[in-house]
Amino acid sequence: MLVTRTAAVRDAALIASHRVAMFREMTNATGASLDIMSRNFLPWVKARLAGGVYLGWITEDDGHPVASTGLFLMDWPPHYLDPEGALRGYLLNVYVDPACRGRGLARALTRAAMDECARRNIRILSLHASDAGRPVYDRLGFIPGNEMQWRRP
Repeated sequence: MLVTRTAAVRDAALIASHRVAMFREMTNATGASLDIMSRNFLPWVKARLAGGVYLGWITEDDGHPVASTGLFLMDWPPHYLDPEGALRGYLLNVYVDPACRGRGLARALTRAAMDECARRNIRILSLHASDAGRPVYDRLGFIPGNEMQWRRP
């Protein structure tokens, strides 16, 4: 039986493991870079879960976690798309175990984040979509686009 619950600080290691699995699948990355990311992400997510700026949802199938997502609440300056807003949501770490895909879990978890944004009167929720995830977000009404990045050499 599928049950979705909110994430707690005690779920930080699970969230980190789902994040590594997500990046491994999306990029075929292996090795040291994922290990370093995971080591650095774990204390980051623990602190933000404790501080209430990282919200998460975990779907379990008979008590076994099979999917999760996170919503990072970012302090954001007023913007022409949201002239009164002080927070912006960022959807991240959407992961569904390969054996459980095609059951609408990513959609349901994304809806949970969207509903939380609505409850908090957050008007903008952004994300970076994988090729596999893009159709989920398209069907939920996300506007396609990209975000520019600067990477330190």
